[in-house]
Amino acid sequence: METLKKNPSVRRKNKLARTFQKVCNLRTTSTKVSSTNNGIGICMLKKSHNPNFNVDEDDDDDDDDGGGGDSVFDLKSTSSSTRSGELKIRERRRAVFEAVVAKIFASTTTIKAAYAELQMAQRPYDNDAIQAADTAVVEELRALSELKRSFLRKELNLSLQVAIMLAEIQEQQSLMRTYEITIKKLEFEATEKQLKIDELKTSLEETSAVNKSLEKKLTTSGSVSISVFDSIRISNPSLSQFVQVLGFTLRSVRSFVKLIVKEMESASWDLDAAASAAVSIRVKNASTVFARPSHRCFAFESFVCGKMLEGFESPNDNFEFENLRSVDPVRYLTRNPGSSFAKFVVHKYLSVVHAKMECSFFGNLNQRKLVNSGGFPDSGFFATFYEMARRIWLLHCVAFSISENVTVFQLKRGCRFSQVYMESVKSGDESLFSGDNSDIRVGFTVVPGFKIGENVIQSQVYLSPGNGFPPPSS
Repeated sequence: METLKKNPSVRRKNKLARTFQKVCNLRTTSTKVSSTNNGIGICMLKKSHNPNFNVDEDDDDDDDDGGGGDSVFDLKSTSSSTRSGELKIRERRRAVFEAVVAKIFASTTTIKAAYAELQMAQRPYDNDAIQAADTAVVEELRALSELKRSFLRKELNLSLQVAIMLAEIQEQQSLMRTYEITIKKLEFEATEKQLKIDELKTSLEETSAVNKSLEKKLTTSGSVSISVFDSIRISNPSLSQFVQVLGFTLRSVRSFVKLIVKEMESASWDLDAAASAAVSIRVKNASTVFARPSHRCFAFESFVCGKMLEGFESPNDNFEFENLRSVDPVRYLTRNPGSSFAKFVVHKYLSVVHAKMECSFFGNLNQRKLVNSGGFPDSGFFATFYEMARRIWLLHCVAFSISENVTVFQLKRGCRFSQVYMESVKSGDESLFSGDNSDIRVGFTVVPGFKIGENVIQSQVYLSPGNGFPPPSS
């Protein structure tokens, strides 16, 4: 039986017919959508002929337009045209994946912004904002789910460039919403903290007012002094107890200085001239420039400390320590007008409170006359002075109970700053001590330092820049 052989020309005709039928089907099944939600037309292809995903490796007749290109009608396609078709297919697949990823990132950013709005609406509670944010999250999750379903079924309806552009716009808008929410959150937190700061300031002011009132009452009665000195055994005090008493003594000095400044203001004194004069008494030919007007009090404190600590290096009668730390001050002076302490009070009052100062403050010299005659005025001004004098006397007793070698020293104007022997009275000067201290100089000594035996207690100084200072005199 003779075997029939297929004619090669017949096979070529059949392949041509199949190719022509594919082209006809592709053009017939493709539809055009005139608009979308964004007002931009896109091309929709059925699943069996979607060039984005359903590409036949053996058919190279689909190009970027979704229809038959030149290769479809070119019966004599070469290997180079085949490679070109495959390259176009890979590029289109890559573009599709980029568009899908862009939409996923945009949706994720939108969900993040909606979640941030949801958190922001919790405090303070805003039910409408919570519902809106929750709806936005649900809608965006639904959109992601639909994108996943279309991707897996290969039914994506995308105009690639438009999809990427819209995804970028959506992502930027969501980022802007996130930034706006973050700003609102920070503003809300700042407002809360400011309210807390104001509340704490008010509480601090109230507490300070109460403390000042209590301190004034206790200082007048002597109760505060008792609490400080009760733990001290005059037969064997420690250096730390001396430092504690020194700090408590300086508080009374500053209270007296504040009282003097208040009286000066009431008498319409020129505080700048008075501060310069106070420094000049301690430092000859000194012209001090204060960084702030409030620093003028250091000049008056320097004057009072200098006068009150004169003669500190001479021993006194320590037996009065026990009586002075617990007895009412006025009663003790009245009962012991000839005691060492009474003489000390009289001498220091006449030295610190000048006759012109007293006359300017009170309009007369009655207190001065009473002190000179051996009496003690019953006034708030003298009571404040007396309390300061009493604490300095007790400080003197503690110093000589520690060692018989007691020295008081002060630093000369223009000396270089040394952390061993000095500390600054100005807050904020600590920042100057991190580097070279050669340009930091002493303006004047506010509180003299102490040397008790081999131990040194730092002096307190008012610092000034080194420029313009003359070399310290010997």
